[in-house]
Amino acid sequence: MTPETVMEIGRQAIQTLLVIAAPILLTALAVGLVISVFQAATQINESTLQFVPKLISMFVVLLLLGPWMLQYLVDFIQRLFNSIPQLIG
Repeated sequence: MTPETVMEIGRQAIQTLLVIAAPILLTALAVGLVISVFQAATQINESTLQFVPKLISMFVVLLLLGPWMLQYLVDFIQRLFNSIPQLIG
């Protein structure tokens, strides 16, 4: 196994991680931005006002996109396991 192969597998793993985590992180970012603008406009400084909506929205995204995320991860692992004979030989 060459260093290029190891780097390619690592690149694919990081890309898979980013694709799986992106929907949840982008949702938290968007909800946090909206809540921050609301807090700035109303001058309400309550920490739970930001935490609870983020938690709920991330949970909803996980419920909606969880099967897709799991299937994406399973496909990556299957490709990785199927490529083991070529990597060793």
